[in-house]
Amino acid sequence: MIDRAEFFAAKLAYETDPSDLYARQKAGEAVTVVDVRSDEAWAQGRVAGAVHMHYSEIPTRAPAEIPRDVDVVVYCWSPGCNAGAKAALEFATLGYQVREMIGGFEYWVREGYPVEDRDGVHRRPIDPLTGVPRVRTRV
Repeated sequence: MIDRAEFFAAKLAYETDPSDLYARQKAGEAVTVVDVRSDEAWAQGRVAGAVHMHYSEIPTRAPAEIPRDVDVVVYCWSPGCNAGAKAALEFATLGYQVREMIGGFEYWVREGYPVEDRDGVHRRPIDPLTGVPRVRTRV
């Protein structure tokens, strides 16, 4: 039986969130971000600098296009979409160090991080429920 500490350590090894991914990007860490959504969703906007690769294409495209020595972060639309998990499974099967971005593109946008579309890179307004600094108070 796995204990709680092992469970949460494993969870953090396999998942990331928008704020942690953005911090890695700002720090200049080598990470390849892969958008696994449809062509239509990609055209509406994506994480700035992401690669577009539908999860069904990963087994054939990834070995030729994505270096194995760079961490990979995959995402789909939102917490209600499991394409990110399907993509992470494909990358893991191929031997990549991969994480799924929880919250998907929805939370990336809600937190105000850079979005790219045909008009370039920009930021959308921050959702005050997700993008405000959290202040800890003593109870």
